[in-house]
Amino acid sequence: MDPLEALASQSFCRVAEARQSDGNAIRLLRDGPETFPVWLEAIARAQHFVALENFILQEDATGELFVKALTAAAARGVACRVLYDWLGCLTRSSAKFWRRLSDAGVEVRRYNPPHFSNPLHWISRDHRKVLCVDGDVAFTGGLCIGQDWMGHPERNIPPWRDTAVEIHGPAVADIQAAFEDSWRAAGPNPGPAPEPTLAAQGRVDAPAGGVDISVIAGRPDIMGLYRLEQLVAEIAQHSLWLTDGYFVATTAYVRALAGAARARVDVRLLVPGSSDWPIVGALSKSAYRPLLEAGVRVFEWNGPMLHAKTGVADGCWSRIGSSNSNLASWVTNRELDVTIKNHGLAQQMMAMFESDMENATEVVLARGRSGLARPTRPKQMRQGAQSSRRRGHRLFSGAIGIGSTLTASLTHRRVLQPAESLVVLAGAAALLSLGGIALLLPRLIAWVIAIAAIWPGLALLFRGFKLWRASKPGRAA
Repeated sequence: MDPLEALASQSFCRVAEARQSDGNAIRLLRDGPETFPVWLEAIARAQHFVALENFILQEDATGELFVKALTAAAARGVACRVLYDWLGCLTRSSAKFWRRLSDAGVEVRRYNPPHFSNPLHWISRDHRKVLCVDGDVAFTGGLCIGQDWMGHPERNIPPWRDTAVEIHGPAVADIQAAFEDSWRAAGPNPGPAPEPTLAAQGRVDAPAGGVDISVIAGRPDIMGLYRLEQLVAEIAQHSLWLTDGYFVATTAYVRALAGAARARVDVRLLVPGSSDWPIVGALSKSAYRPLLEAGVRVFEWNGPMLHAKTGVADGCWSRIGSSNSNLASWVTNRELDVTIKNHGLAQQMMAMFESDMENATEVVLARGRSGLARPTRPKQMRQGAQSSRRRGHRLFSGAIGIGSTLTASLTHRRVLQPAESLVVLAGAAALLSLGGIALLLPRLIAWVIAIAAIWPGLALLFRGFKLWRASKPGRAA
């Protein structure tokens, strides 16, 4: 048996902390114009319940299509639940937008807004992209709901590049269970389950095809996918092709990919050429040299933002979901990915990757100097991904990489690469600015330090007092 075939065994489930189900059917979906109509059609056909969980549901033309679809479903008696991330939608959707859904009978919850009693808990985000309908079909992948994923034809800007899947069969129940876990985490009162329940419908366990699927429902501190990705890199024998929108990998994962390439595995990495969060793009580039020197082939997407999170190994194993290769996805966020052991889908994934490479520029080591080289891309290919949107989970995902680069710059423990210049210059500007503020406005610095100390101090005092009260006789739970 091929080593990757063994990932369906009990050892795979232990590493990924996932449950495998067989008898599924799956369909690959590419980009918003192909994916969103399928999602909207599923909502329009819903008879019992709709569960939608997404990092972003934007108040724009695309978001309006989903509001209308959910409102119409609720009007005909379908139990509709929508879970969105507080930070992801902070500047993208207004309170009025969410009230429209609530007033129409759609249950709406937001995940993890800031709370006085837990000042650092906001770091955890719900980054999943999930739609479940009637216990019969589920969708997941990398697509948020917004106009960027549909493109702006009036400005000649194509849609963001992304990937999703449609699933029928027993795996739908696992995805629905993951949604219900997030729903409970986002509110103190879970409320009654949608009627009829999944079990009552009698369709959950019915085979729909011959595909084995494992659902990896990432939650803070689980790190199942991180361990799995390292395992796949270690045991792949022939090929490992990865697509990632925000690649800021740990040193251990970079070494795993480099080790696979040195063992003559065809390792390829497709990343954005221009990112909607430039500092993350700079950190991605800082990892190019060790990968390229080991034989990993790196490609930069030439169109607007590349947002997909996929992998395909040895022509038999695939991963599609919401997780990026960075610490935010691996450690702090709620994510959802599916791994599929199926040669047919893997061949589709490889064909899609090869198609993407036709619109990508390969990064190579420059001869005769220490830098990296790549051909200049046409200007029209670079537009549409220059706006920098402040997203907390991306800041965290790059924090470790920033710290590594700045530490290396100050301690001279490793040779810095030209691609890391933006990180070093940004660190210098930040430190000089902080020093200037401290000299000119020392009271402002004192206030910042005081708030940073008093807020978590009061939160701990409040929590400690509650625990003390609970410990008194007659009050213990």
